[in-house]
Amino acid sequence: MERYRTRHLLLALTAASGLLLTACSGGADSSGGSKSAHRDDYRAPTQGDELSEQRDDRRENPRHLSTFALDVDTASYDYARRALADGRFPDPSTVRPEEFVNSFRQDYERPDGDGFSVTVDGARTDDEDWSLVRVGLATRSAERTGERPPAALTFVIDVSGSMAEPGRLDLAQESLAVMTDRLRDDDSVALVTFSDEAETVLPMTRLDGNRDEVQDAIDELEIQNSTNLGAGVETGYEQAVEGLREGATNRVVLVSDALANTGDTDADAILERISGERREHGITLFGVGVGSDYGDALMENLADKGDGHTVYVSDPGEARKVFCEQLPRHIDLTARDAKAQVAFDPATVEEFRLIGYDNRRVADEDFRDDRVDGGEVGPGHTVTALYAVRTEPGAEGHLATATVRWLDPDTRDPHEESGDLETDALHDSPREAPSRFQVTAVAAWFADALRTGEDRVPGAPAGFGELADRARALADRTGDAAVDDLAEAIEQAARRRG
Repeated sequence: MERYRTRHLLLALTAASGLLLTACSGGADSSGGSKSAHRDDYRAPTQGDELSEQRDDRRENPRHLSTFALDVDTASYDYARRALADGRFPDPSTVRPEEFVNSFRQDYERPDGDGFSVTVDGARTDDEDWSLVRVGLATRSAERTGERPPAALTFVIDVSGSMAEPGRLDLAQESLAVMTDRLRDDDSVALVTFSDEAETVLPMTRLDGNRDEVQDAIDELEIQNSTNLGAGVETGYEQAVEGLREGATNRVVLVSDALANTGDTDADAILERISGERREHGITLFGVGVGSDYGDALMENLADKGDGHTVYVSDPGEARKVFCEQLPRHIDLTARDAKAQVAFDPATVEEFRLIGYDNRRVADEDFRDDRVDGGEVGPGHTVTALYAVRTEPGAEGHLATATVRWLDPDTRDPHEESGDLETDALHDSPREAPSRFQVTAVAAWFADALRTGEDRVPGAPAGFGELADRARALADRTGDAAVDDLAEAIEQAARRRG
């Protein structure tokens, strides 16, 4: 088979941006990841005449490409932890492995400017000829000097009856109060609530001289009746457009348990009602899920199809982390419609499988079709995709090339970056790989065990008990509180499974 040629484009994004909250850190910029050497003999096909050649070849060799939209959601993992802490297993349909994998800090090399770096590494497993291959993408550090644009944020708050449970509306109010204290004077906030109907409690208000008014509006939120989430989102977008500020980052933030029971309860129907605002003004949706009973499917669909992201919080510590650390990364954008395509070399790879990203798959021929929706990514982010790869017996040489393509959030100009992996760069086992690779593997194995599907992730320890031991050892080695939480969740699963 003819090997493809890649165009390794220079990073050219120049849109300056920074943290939304000057008093909150958006994540550490750590080193240690290495970028694979660039190859000129095996790459994602370029546009133009080569695109038709790419399609012709794919019909003959449909196995060697894998394409997906980038996803930085983490709600599935945090909701699974909440379920296990409550003494129950999460519904397997709510377990999305990519959100488990992307819940942990990585040490990939970061680019100097806007755009992405690409890291590809892997490790052989005890399963015959099967390896785990990790594709890591990273944006620049969120800690960037210079003035950021002002923010215009419309918060859409669920005040339905189900939000009366502790850890729902009260948590939202506390989080909003903390965030409001940390916003700049030139930032603006609007507040929309919804129950049976939606109501604009506070129109877009500049914080300079009006912080008490904003805090009073937050404090006065009260529980009402049903959950007309569709009306809340629609009114929120109307308010965001009415208060739109040129040169500002304009975002809608939905805080809800997503248990919609009145009005439109389908994500497509809700998004269709706000399609004009989304497309014309590029206002994205950031979903914050709360509650022991949580409408995971609706919130995820809203965020994915609404060019946004979702997280889940269950206690004040997590809420402060979301509003002080994660939300700033989701509000500022360094890339729109970002997609990744991994080309596996058929000379060395017999078969492969992307772990997770089930509802983020993109047709291979649409990788460079910029009309096809991708993912939105901000500064300080890493995105990880894990593959199960079966190599040809005794195979040596080039294994895979990963390419990420994204649009400049301001100019919509396309850019690409690539990275490669050779068979001789595979670690002999996951235990011999770097600690962060091992955390990725453990997170994927954990999600796989909770889903209990037929396609198992290679190299998985036998049972939750052994997996918990691996996670606990990693937590001790890394000193990472997030890995400690992972070990605790796996231990809870092991105790419940008996």
